[in-house]
Parts: sequence; C-alpha cells; structure tokens
Amino acid sequence: MKMDLYISQLLYRYQCVIVPGFGAFLTEIQSAQLNEGLHSFYPPKKLVSFNSYLKNNDGLLANHLAQSEKISYDIAVSFIENQVLDWKSKLQDFGTINLKNVGDFSFNSEKNLVFTPSDSVNYLTESFGLTNYVSPSIKREVLQQVLEKQVEKEPIVLMPEGTKSNPFLKYAAIFVLSAGLLCAGGVLGNNYYQQKIQEETLAVQTKVQKKVEQKIQEATFFISNPIPAVTLTVKDSKMPYHVVAGAFLKEENADIMYDELVHLGYPAKRIAKNHHGLYPVIYKSFSSYSEAEIEMQKIKESHNPEAWLLIKEL
Repeated sequence: MKMDLYISQLLYRYQCVIVPGFGAFLTEIQSAQLNEGLHSFYPPKKLVSFNSYLKNNDGLLANHLAQSEKISYDIAVSFIENQVLDWKSKLQDFGTINLKNVGDFSFNSEKNLVFTPSDSVNYLTESFGLTNYVSPSIKREVLQQVLEKQVEKEPIVLMPEGTKSNPFLKYAAIFVLSAGLLCAGGVLGNNYYQQKIQEETLAVQTKVQKKVEQKIQEATFFISNPIPAVTLTVKDSKMPYHVVAGAFLKEENADIMYDELVHLGYPAKRIAKNHHGLYPVIYKSFSSYSEAEIEMQKIKESHNPEAWLLIKEL
C-alpha cells in the first residue's frame, strides 16, 4: 500500500487531507494565469500546501484506506502510523522524502521541515483536459514608403549660326523651334486641364461637407427604451474554516462547553453529530485559512491548548 497514492486521490475531492501524526495537505484554488513575457497561458488549478500543526485524526484518510484495501478501520490507522514513522526515519537519515504526485519534503538550514508541491498534477477537476499553452509571438512587417525618383529631362541646346548660312541648319533650327513650341503648348494645356479637375473636385467636396454638417445639426438623439439600472447582489462569503474547542460523546457536555464559550464572549456554535458519533463545538468560523490559524494559536495560548482546526462547509 502506498500512502501517496491515497493522498493524491483525496486531494481531487477535498480541501484538506490530514495524515495523523504528520500533518495536513491543504489546497487553494488559483485562477488562470497569463505570462505576457513568455506568451504563455496557464489554466486554473489547485495549489497544494502543507501544515505540520494539523495532526489530529479526522478519519478521512483512514476510512479511504480501509475501503480501498478492504481492511478494517483499526488496521488502516495502524498502517498510517507505521508509514509516518517510516517517513520520519527517512527524513532523519537522508534529509528528504518524495511523495509521488504530491511533493517533496526536506529540511532547511534551520532544521525546519519544508514542503515543495509537485506541479505535474492539477487537482482541480473543473480544469480537466486543460494544459499550458504557449502562443507564438506575432511579427508585424513595417512597410517603407518608396519615393519615386524624378528623371530630369535634358535641356534642348540651340547652336548659334555661323557666318556662313547653311540651308540644312536653317531648316533644322526651324524644326527644333517648332517642336519646342508644340511641347510647351502641350505642357501648358496639360497644366490647365489638371487645374480644372482640381477646382471641380474641391467644389464637390465642399458641397458634400456642407450637406453632412447640415444633417448633423438637424439630427436629434433619443433613446426610447433606456436600460434599467441593475443592482448587483454579492453573496455572503463562505466560512469553511472553524476553530474547534472539542468534540464530545455526550450532547450535554457539548452544551456545557457551548455555554462556557458564549459566556466568554465567543460567537460559539454547535455542530450536528458527525459520522464518529461526536458533537463538535466551535469557537468561531472564518472565511480564510490564515485568519483561522492565527485565531487558533491565540486560543491555544490563552484558553485551550487542545483547540484544533476543522475545514468544512456548514
């Protein structure tokens, strides 16, 4: 029988799994994460932590072990005790132990037990099938404007006539002059044509702009069916963490403890009989584990050294 297997199975269903005499594995839901630098997306998951102060047997692990292995509850409890002794012995000899799919235990420089959770398993059942996703970065091309080069035309050079007239040169000069006048006329005509097009385009644009401004001035905005105001109601936060004063076999003893706590000013509560046939009495309930643990330590120092923490939604 491997204890880490049964612990791993229970972490899917419960927030707290206590190993009697060793400590408790606690889970907390972490929302989805986005790492913009690495272009990575991580789905929601359960973060597993460890609390060495929660060592009382709540029966959860022992009952699961007994049902899985078809053995009695007492034998399951005995097996857990032996397994815890083996873990402690390995920690003393080797300084570290590994619980598959749960995490690693080791000692730091101050000889304190340190737990490093395993990241190979996501115990949040709602995220089943979701894995980490890395999106490739998007590369955008920068378009560069290409300027067209203007080609300079070579000027026409007129050669002066010599002292002796040459009939061929005369006709050539007349031809060149005529060609120049035709080119100049073509250029002037083209410029005049382009100017007329620009004037007509500007006139059309001005007319359209005036029409648009007139429509805007005449427009009237009216909402016939306004959306009614919505009132959001936030549900009361759950308080599943309870500091327990004791669990009693007789109900009258639970009543005596309840009256004592109320007399001391605690918002005490009575809980219905559990599956062990005991009547628990609690000091106070909290919405977060850290607040409950701080209050439990205060109560242990000032009133009841045997106070312990119960994680259960009432």
